Amino acid sequence: MNTIILFGALIVLIVGFIAYRVGRTIEKKDATEKIGSAESKARKLLDDAIKNAESTKLNALLEAKEEILKQRTELETEIRERRKEVADIENRALKRDELSEKKAETLDKKELVLQEKEEYLTKKIQETTELTEKRLKDLERLSTYTKEQAKTELFNIVKEDIKHDTAVFIKEQEQIAREEVDKNTKEIILQTIQKCATDTVSYATVSVVQLPNDDMKGRIIGREGRNIRAIEQLTGVEIIIDDTPEAVVLSSFDPIRREVARLAVENLILDGRIHPTRIEEIVEKSKKEVDNMMKQSGEDAVMKIGVRGLHPELIKLLGRMRFRTSYGQNTLVHSIEVAQLSGIMANELGYNVNLAKRAGLLHDIGKSIDHEVDGTHVSIGVDICKKYKEPFEVINSVESHHGDVPAQCPIAFIVGAADAISAARPGARRDTLETYTQRLSQLEEITNSYQGVASSYAVQAGREIRIMVMPEKVNDDDMVIMAKAIAKQIEEQMQYPGTIKVNVIRETRATEVAK
Repeated sequence: MNTIILFGALIVLIVGFIAYRVGRTIEKKDATEKIGSAESKARKLLDDAIKNAESTKLNALLEAKEEILKQRTELETEIRERRKEVADIENRALKRDELSEKKAETLDKKELVLQEKEEYLTKKIQETTELTEKRLKDLERLSTYTKEQAKTELFNIVKEDIKHDTAVFIKEQEQIAREEVDKNTKEIILQTIQKCATDTVSYATVSVVQLPNDDMKGRIIGREGRNIRAIEQLTGVEIIIDDTPEAVVLSSFDPIRREVARLAVENLILDGRIHPTRIEEIVEKSKKEVDNMMKQSGEDAVMKIGVRGLHPELIKLLGRMRFRTSYGQNTLVHSIEVAQLSGIMANELGYNVNLAKRAGLLHDIGKSIDHEVDGTHVSIGVDICKKYKEPFEVINSVESHHGDVPAQCPIAFIVGAADAISAARPGARRDTLETYTQRLSQLEEITNSYQGVASSYAVQAGREIRIMVMPEKVNDDDMVIMAKAIAKQIEEQMQYPGTIKVNVIRETRATEVAK
């Protein structure tokens, strides 16, 4: 059995070997055929590549030759153009050289002509000088004037001409200035005044308290006058009991004291208990009421104007101005009016409206305590504003609104103008007879001090001064200069509300008597 298996395996091995050898022979034959075919294809590709390379090389050579020929043609064309340009430049240079030579020749000729003219003019100047000297000598000989006297006479004539021209120039410039200023300011000021509608009120130095009956007078006087003495002592106000029925008069130049006394008397009348102890209680209560009124008045003024950020003490001082007057004009009302006017003008002129209102409201703040502190209300107001850290514009407005120092900012000028408008409008203030008389006298004294003035008259309540001059001493040109000088002196030496018109009048009269 094993022998059969081994024999079978041997046969299988032999058959497999034969098959292997046959396969290898077939594969070798196929490979040989494939190699031959590949070599044939390679030789064909190589031949084609060689042919293509030769063709490409030939085409490249042809293109290179064409490009070289093209560039050579362009270069030759450019060379021809350049040669033409060089030739043109050379021709122009030759023409310029010829023109320069001609100009040089012309200039040489002109120089010779000018030299001849210069010599001729020099000769003529010399002859003219000699002739002028000769004529001057002839004039001196024929006239009675020497050369110096003639100079003096000519100087006087020129001086008069200059004086005349100066007067004419002043007139023209003043007219131009007036027209220019009027054009821009009249409308602003008129609109400002029209927008400010403040009542005209005259504040007196007395208050009248109405009584329910005449028997109340006796109760106010008290036994042996003790009640009236107590009221006067506690308030500092004089109580006048006269024949006026059912009324007593309270007199004092301090409006705050007068208001305290008025409230105290009215409260005593309502209370009915009038004796020294009750009087003292009522007076203290009245003082507190007046303090509250002043505080409320200050707050109302600030709210009315719309000013923010004021120190509380400044508001209290503003309230105190409710009971202060200047020439019969209430100081707080005046300050509110100035603040309104300042705001309107600042708005028209394009400046800070709130700052202008603030400066206008505080410009007279010194009047709230000027009766208690030494110094003018201007200096006191400046100190107050500096103490409470007010802006520079406000301080400058306070110190410059009466001209004590120059205004250094536009707001100060606006406040000064608003103050003048408020004080000078009709009915705003009233002068005492003494002040009014003094102003008129001072006006006439200033004008009469000028040489050539025959007489002067202050008219229209001191708003105008008319000056009559001597025609033989003052001519028309002198009138213009005199009017300007008088107006300047009035501005420097006098204080007055509004403006004063200076009129210089020169009149020539010829009088004869027919017989």
